[in-house]
Amino acid sequence: MPQQEIFLSERTNDTTVQVLKTYDRSYAREVFNDVGDDALKSLAVALEINAKYEPADIPDPGGAEYKEFLWEELCDAALEDVRQSPQLFSFFVVTETKAGKAEHFYISTDWPSAEEYARGRIADMR
Repeated sequence: MPQQEIFLSERTNDTTVQVLKTYDRSYAREVFNDVGDDALKSLAVALEINAKYEPADIPDPGGAEYKEFLWEELCDAALEDVRQSPQLFSFFVVTETKAGKAEHFYISTDWPSAEEYARGRIADMR
């Protein structure tokens, strides 16, 4: 897996919450496919979907087309420098590890939204 870096790691009770930065687009897609509706809503806010598009241009959040739309927006925002070759994409992933099993909960292209999501998860555990 291409370079990864841990930006946050906190242990609460028997769970470790981490935010890591990854440049692996395949891993990012796996994570994206695993996250729930709450995370997708947070991602849409972080990507400022409602500010960029007219409501009629945004697919229905309940449909598969919406998830693909968000993935494309996520990748567009993750591109580090359009002039760079090969292209480099960066993503922040929030994971929780409990009893040796890691689960993905959120993905974004910016540290502030990933940290906010992780801290929310930590607060809910306390």
